[in-house]
Amino acid sequence: MSAPFTSVMNDRYNILVEFAHIHLDFQRAELEAVLSMSDIYIGRDCFEISLPNPNREYHSPFMILSFDYAYANSKFNLDDEGQVLSDDIGRFGKKVTGKPTIAEVFSRVTLVRSVIHLFGYDSDLDSCANAVKKWSESSSGKNQLIPYRKQSVSWKITVHTLGTTFTTVEQNEMRGKFSFLDFPGPIKMMNPTYEYLLVREVELDHKGSAVYPRYGEKKVIIPENDSRPPLACYYGRVLGGLRNWRGKGRLEQLTLKKRSYLGPTSMDAELSLIMTNMARVKQGSFAFDPFVGTGSILLTCGLRGAYCFGTDIDIRVLRGKGGHENIWSNFKQYNLPRPDLVRSDNAIYHRHYKSHNALYDAIVTDPPYGIRAGARKSGSKLENPKPILDKFRYDHIAQTQVYEVSDVMADLLDVSAQTLALGGRLVYIIPSMQDFDPETDLPVHECLKTVCVSYQPLQSELGRRLVTMEKIKEYDPLKRAEYLSKTWVNGPESAEKCARIRERLIEAAKLRPDYDEKLRHRKQKRKETKEAAKKAKTETKTDV
Repeated sequence: MSAPFTSVMNDRYNILVEFAHIHLDFQRAELEAVLSMSDIYIGRDCFEISLPNPNREYHSPFMILSFDYAYANSKFNLDDEGQVLSDDIGRFGKKVTGKPTIAEVFSRVTLVRSVIHLFGYDSDLDSCANAVKKWSESSSGKNQLIPYRKQSVSWKITVHTLGTTFTTVEQNEMRGKFSFLDFPGPIKMMNPTYEYLLVREVELDHKGSAVYPRYGEKKVIIPENDSRPPLACYYGRVLGGLRNWRGKGRLEQLTLKKRSYLGPTSMDAELSLIMTNMARVKQGSFAFDPFVGTGSILLTCGLRGAYCFGTDIDIRVLRGKGGHENIWSNFKQYNLPRPDLVRSDNAIYHRHYKSHNALYDAIVTDPPYGIRAGARKSGSKLENPKPILDKFRYDHIAQTQVYEVSDVMADLLDVSAQTLALGGRLVYIIPSMQDFDPETDLPVHECLKTVCVSYQPLQSELGRRLVTMEKIKEYDPLKRAEYLSKTWVNGPESAEKCARIRERLIEAAKLRPDYDEKLRHRKQKRKETKEAAKKAKTETKTDV
């Protein structure tokens, strides 16, 4: 619950969190998960302050958190002069010696762009300047400004206007309203010791662009838009030395385009980073992916410093495409230890492994749903299959059959309840149509508590949910049948909503007037691609 908005809060250390304008429903959940890893909880160790103009109708990329100054000083290293965040995303798995800086704690959040030590804020620029002035003259403000008043440190002020362009003269006028701070060090526009940020918040659309742009065609100012007041103004110092933690190539280094081994269902780097944060994977965690595929999620667990174990029923995907294109080559690419990989069937996990005691701190996975890849489990299509002779058992690979999505989810939750340590987390992705109700249609288990469910829209009919569950009680093997029978709250009706996603998407697509034309186009495209591949193969043989 947010505290009432106020311009001045003495004896508080306030920070402004700026999120990237993406995965809007994931932002708060990921932040809270990361903070809990440092034993920080909003409402207990800090509280959220309402933003100015609280009745705004759009999802703001900002959040203000307020810490008691004495608590912040004991928990963090508040003087982070010269400490610039590393571009190595793998550092998130490493232990921090001594007290961490606030930037070191918050920068693990994938969706956070930056964090600012907030000096003051209000609904317009003049009021914001007055709030900063009052704070700077208070005893708490004077104390917090001491590190910034050194003759030796350089500084600059950046004006951040969220896609609304202002001239250099206009920006300098904005900067001038804060001249009373009178920092003694030299101004340095490139790589200063400290960067102060003046944020002018305006309403953004779902893509992060200004709803009411200042300029129209041919760079002509639109008077009615130009006269609109900002939603809020904030002023403070950027923590961690970088104004955009997501930039500087930090996420680009993990892009799928740079992986040596990929498959059609490889999870994108950004979402897999979010998933590992939701699972609270850290240095020394034992992480498991029972549907490992090409290992994109498991790779991110490795970057967090976890010991990685993955299984899959498809031996081909585990072996990869050769010596230089497999899961191990991806781990080698990022200088990570080899993960342990086993071909096994999650449907009969209890038959593959002797011990069912708690093994894992986190299970992070993207189960197969039959949209791009169908689920399979061990079993023959024949009613009376021939038994396998003992001499062939050593390297025999069992036949597989269709694995119903409803059973995939029931087994996933049951295996998680068996093998997670108490407090361990299961994090998975589940696609859903518009009629999906997470309160009644998500699978459940008596030993697991749903922590949060975040939604990402993909198209008009389809979206996907990031589900986080936590183990809250020990598993009773004698109740396995009972656990499985209670997986779906509404029984077959709920199971059906997960099981027939592909069919329902096709049914919805057929109702569109341009369906037949697009179908013909896709068939023609596939035919051309197939012919081009065949031609290239023939030319290669001819050259040889």
